[in-house]
Formats: sequence, structure tokens, C-alpha cells
Amino acid sequence: MQIKDILLAPGNGAFFYDDQKAIRSGAIQDGFIYVGAPTTPGFKSIRIPASSVSVGLVITDDTVVWGDMVNVQYSGAGGRDPLFDTNQISDLTSRIVAPRLLDVDAFRFRDSCTTVFEPVEHQRLPLAVEYGVSQALLRAAAHLRRKTMAEIICAEFGLQLPTCRVPIYCQSGDAREVNVDKMILKAVDVLPHGLINSRQKFGVAGQTFMEFVKWVAARTRQIGRPGYHPVLHFDVYGWIGQEIGLEPQSIADFICKVADKVPGFTLNIESPADFGSTQAQVENYARIVSILDDRGSSARIVVDERCNTLEDIRLFAEARAAHLIQIKTPDVGSLADTAHAVLLCKENKVGAYVGGSCTETDLSAQASVHISVATQADMMLAKPGMGVDEAFSIVGNEQNRLLAMLNRRRAQEKNIG
Repeated sequence: MQIKDILLAPGNGAFFYDDQKAIRSGAIQDGFIYVGAPTTPGFKSIRIPASSVSVGLVITDDTVVWGDMVNVQYSGAGGRDPLFDTNQISDLTSRIVAPRLLDVDAFRFRDSCTTVFEPVEHQRLPLAVEYGVSQALLRAAAHLRRKTMAEIICAEFGLQLPTCRVPIYCQSGDAREVNVDKMILKAVDVLPHGLINSRQKFGVAGQTFMEFVKWVAARTRQIGRPGYHPVLHFDVYGWIGQEIGLEPQSIADFICKVADKVPGFTLNIESPADFGSTQAQVENYARIVSILDDRGSSARIVVDERCNTLEDIRLFAEARAAHLIQIKTPDVGSLADTAHAVLLCKENKVGAYVGGSCTETDLSAQASVHISVATQADMMLAKPGMGVDEAFSIVGNEQNRLLAMLNRRRAQEKNIG
């Protein structure tokens, strides 16, 4: 057996877990905290520090490879798993997952995931467990086969070694103006996220949001280097639907109005509305996409909430209920499912965005880079954290190192051939 022991270590996520329902209901910010009572089960306050649990696989040569189990910022919202409980996750991993790990053939990543993530009493394991353990299993396969994690994915999914970089998307958090400047100076491919998660930030009839969109476009021209032309991507956390109403035609009209304010830019609008269920989300997002396409709009709809697991992603992709699907890695679970999800989007000619959360860790971010590059996703999130510098360097540097290794591998194979 290639795995001879399992280690667990408590850790921190790079941001905070937030009670989205309480924030949507008007919770007031006081400095960095939110004032008021939480409303989502499991939250003892509206904002709490993100936690994680690292799982280490001790290989027979005594190398230890790690993965990080963690949930997303808005846990318990939009059909997602409940708030991360360190003790519960550690106990379940020790009792159920660890014995399974000792029995797998760690050379075979996808087979190992299938074995280890078998349901328990007809219930799927917490997705945070799948996420962290699959990171460790991917690193184990890469170590044992003397390959990069990306090469393991390419081999097991029958993909060619990639040659192109994947565009990187940064998120601003609440320090919008300062972080937008950072993104522009660093020539980020896709920006700025914006964190438009309250009525105050969206404004009456969306006026505050529209002014921000115009400012970002103007600032890009003002301080960006010559020829810099990023994609503008704004996450509005359902506020178009909350403020304008849930009629797809009205939502599409508003989005077109925003796109008209920034001619020449591709505009991504993430989570324009929350229709309350996955099926309602699929049906109504498909109508919004159709309206925008018929108008020839430069705006693109990005789905996040209600599109969590691989099966959810399949529903949205096959219905073309988005121009771009966020494959939110901790919500998808196994990294094998994330790779499958990207390929599923490509089959259905829908954009694939390998996202995730600010609550993640350096290890989970680096593993996500390998999935993104191997499958040639349309873009990937700079993570973890809500700052620009750290996340952009972690994801960007890992991508550059990976592409350098893959170029060397290609040259070696060419010489042998």
C-alpha cells in the first residue's frame, strides 16, 4: 500500500465565513464586523473566522502530501453545505475516510476518489472532506508517478498537455477602489468582483452599482498600461432580482443598460438573481441568456448560487442557463468532479470558470491551478483571501511554474521521439 498513515492538522481559512441571509436582510457593518443576530443555522455571529482542517497522507517513502478541507464564505446559502465544523469534520475523517485511504491504489487518482468518497448510509460525505482529501490524493498520485498534478489530470482524462495560460480573475472585497487600482497596475485579466452584496452597494434601481461599473472602466483607461483591456466581472449577489424584480425580461433590460455604460468591454454579471431553487434558477437564467443573446449584448451571465455540485453544473450547462458557470471548487467537492465539470461545460459550449472562495488556503488554490490549466478552463479565481496581492501571486506564480515544467516535459518527449 502506498499510503501508510493519515495526519490531521487544524488550520485557518484565508478570510471569514459570513451569514449571507443576515447580510441580505440588511445587517449593518461596524468596522469589519456585522451588527445583529445571525439567521443561518450554525452561525453564532454574522461573521466568523474561517477554519480548515489539513489532511496529510504519509506515503511509503515517508513523504507527506497535504490537502485542505474548507468550506466557502457563504456556507449554508444557495443550497450549499452547512457551516464548517472543525471537530465534526476531523472526527468523520478519522473514523470513515482514513481507513479507506489506507486501502486505495494511490497511483490512480480518479479510482481512489471513487473508492474513498463512497456514501455513508446513503449520504454523501461533506463536500469539504471530498475537496481536501482529493487534493491530497492528487498530490499523492503526482508524487508517486513523478509528474505534476496537471499531468495526472491530463493522463486520467485523456487530455493533451496544455500550452496556454488560463486568464486570472481577482476579487476586490470591500476595499474596492484601492484593490481595483492594484488589479489594473498588475494587469489582471478579469476584474474586479466588487462584492455588491447589499442594498447600500447596489443602490436604488442599481444606480450606485452602475456608477461603480463606469468608474472601473474609466480607471482602467486612466492608469492601465497601453493595450490593457480586461474583462469586467461583477458579482451582484442576487441584487438585480432583489431590487429590480424577478422578471427575466426586466433583469435582462437592466443588464443591457449596464453594458451600454461601458461600450467596448466584455461585461460579466455574476448571480443577477436568486430564484429560490436550482430548477427555477435554471429556467429563468436560460431565459435571461436567451434574451441577451437575441439582442447581441456584450454582457454575459455567470451562475454561482444554486449551481454547486457536478450534477447541478450539468443541468445549467445542458440548458445553456449561463454564458459562464462558476465551478466553485469547495462546493463541487472532489477535484475529479471539478475537472469533469470543466469538460462538461466545454462539451456544451458554455464557459468554464474554476472559482472557489476567499476562505480557502494556499494549498487548495495551488491544486485548483493544476485543474484549471490541465482542462484549459476559460478563467480561474485568484484565491485565497480578499486582498489582491497574495491571491494573485499564489495562483499566478503556480501557473507560471507549472507551464515552465510542462514546457520542459514537452521538450524532453520531443527529444526522445
